Amino acid sequence: MRYFFLLAFSISCMAASSQTKSDSIKLVQDALKLYDLSFTEAEVDSMLDGLKENKDVYYKMHQLFPPNDLTYPFAFVPAPGMRVPARRERISWDIPNQTQLPANRDELAFYSIPQLAALLINKRISSVELTKFFIERLKKYGDTLQCVISLTEDIAMQQAMQADEEIARGVYRGPLHGIPYGLKDLFAVKGTKTTWGSTPYKDQVIDEDAFVYKQLRGAGAVLCAKLSLGALAYDNKWFGGATKNPWNLKQGSSGSSAGSAAATSAGLLPFAIGTETWGSIVSPSTRCGVTGLRPTFGTVSRKGGMVLSWSLDKIGPICRSAEDAAIVYAFIHGTDNNDPGSIRHTFNYTGKIEDFKKLRVAYAGNYFKRLAADAPEWKVLDVYRSLGAEVKNVVFPDSTIYPFDIMNVVISAESAAAFDELTRNNRDELIERQDKNFWPNIFRTARTIPAVEYINANRWRSKLCKELRGFMSNFDVVIVPTFAGNQSAMTNLTGHPVVCMPIGFNKNGAPVSITLIGNLYDEATILAAAKAFQDKTDHHQQHPPLFK
Repeated sequence: MRYFFLLAFSISCMAASSQTKSDSIKLVQDALKLYDLSFTEAEVDSMLDGLKENKDVYYKMHQLFPPNDLTYPFAFVPAPGMRVPARRERISWDIPNQTQLPANRDELAFYSIPQLAALLINKRISSVELTKFFIERLKKYGDTLQCVISLTEDIAMQQAMQADEEIARGVYRGPLHGIPYGLKDLFAVKGTKTTWGSTPYKDQVIDEDAFVYKQLRGAGAVLCAKLSLGALAYDNKWFGGATKNPWNLKQGSSGSSAGSAAATSAGLLPFAIGTETWGSIVSPSTRCGVTGLRPTFGTVSRKGGMVLSWSLDKIGPICRSAEDAAIVYAFIHGTDNNDPGSIRHTFNYTGKIEDFKKLRVAYAGNYFKRLAADAPEWKVLDVYRSLGAEVKNVVFPDSTIYPFDIMNVVISAESAAAFDELTRNNRDELIERQDKNFWPNIFRTARTIPAVEYINANRWRSKLCKELRGFMSNFDVVIVPTFAGNQSAMTNLTGHPVVCMPIGFNKNGAPVSITLIGNLYDEATILAAAKAFQDKTDHHQQHPPLFK
């Protein structure tokens, strides 16, 4: 940072005297060392007028800060020219109509979406009753987990009553009709606070409804709560505390979709909506032992959601099963043409793999070989082999196509731009964490990223997109240990979809997950593959004992 300030100072202090100019040249030369540049005195001298002109432009821009939701005019496209599926097939959901109310009503907390839908369709319970049940669980356990920022009880009861009235008239919107859920509190909902999990925004009210909320409202789902996120979508610490892991209250739930994963895991809600920029669906889903879908970049409009990174932010469901995730995704995917990075994409989900012998399944042998021989991840391969799949050992291309860490350049530059106002007005001091690895320092440090380096990082990213797309085209599903190697950074940069699901526990009793990577816009295949695994196992049916 020293050189950055020297550069700014040298420009502002330029004067006519040769001594001052000489000093300025030396300061600029020193500052340029930060960028691995070396210019002669004559070259720097020729730059001084241009630097001053640039500074004047910057100062003018700083007089008025763009709001967080002001559109970035350049959209990331994972696969330019690729034909995105457009033909829509009707999805037939398997609703088990024989489902009965449990003798112990607390068991409702862990019913699947199809089971709850069956109860509602057959009028064995009303949406109002179901909503009251989950709101009471949110009230009972929300403080324990520190996962609820705002209860939306009035909205919930209004939506539940509407659902009951419609179902009574024979108007059925689908398997989410009358089902309670929660939203990560970076999505705007009229009449509610949208806090982004951080003190500078804890009283913020945004007068619009986010696209994903409108999609769920159209599906008849019932919003019960705005759930916690780590401040400005980082980690699990927010202005009200630190969200806990339902399996171990001494641990945080990871982040940043902390509340969404914790509430779903503990049966406080049937499902929740999360977001991921880099790990924020996958990581808390792993920690809390639930199933998370991070869909292809751009398949869900982000309008009305907090912007952290225009080219990396993605919206996805956090559920207890792959089938539930498929149901939710079927209703939230799409665009309203208000997010330049979003597209219209057809989700043709059948829930079945007709012939596993024809499914091209691979596992990243270079990652798996680092695991202990008794690690739960190995058993995943056995399950898929038992289903008839030929599971091919492959080398995930990791450092061969990702030779240097461009993720930090991209995410740091874009997030610093999104929250420039905080930095320049010194409101970053209000953010919950102030250590060197958290947003305030990341935003400050990012001010030294030159535009040229950001652009070149994205040019290297385009090469990564092309090469990983080529690798993935050989397979339908690639199985990887969730936190192995660079695959998380790589697939977030390229926009590839993943499903993360629980597969058991480690020796310390903590949930362990596996990740299935799919081809762009092919969420249907990885969700069906995940469902097939869950149909053969019961890991997703294990629930934290404290919340049963």
